[in-house]
Amino acid sequence: MVTVAVLLLPTLGLLLFTMTYLEDRLFGDPDPPRHARRRHLRLLPGGGSGADRRTGAGRASDRDAA
Repeated sequence: MVTVAVLLLPTLGLLLFTMTYLEDRLFGDPDPPRHARRRHLRLLPGGGSGADRRTGAGRASDRDAA
């Protein structure tokens, strides 16, 4: 009886570890995609059209309210 218990103990431990690992993989939160980067798009400042620059119509913060 003791021999059977000693032989089953590692098997049950391995089974418990495997089931825990599979549950974490299947039901856990998905990782972000590999190709996703934080700063994928690099935006350039002042991306308005050339006509706005020639007429002097800049950003609202560049204009003087007075």
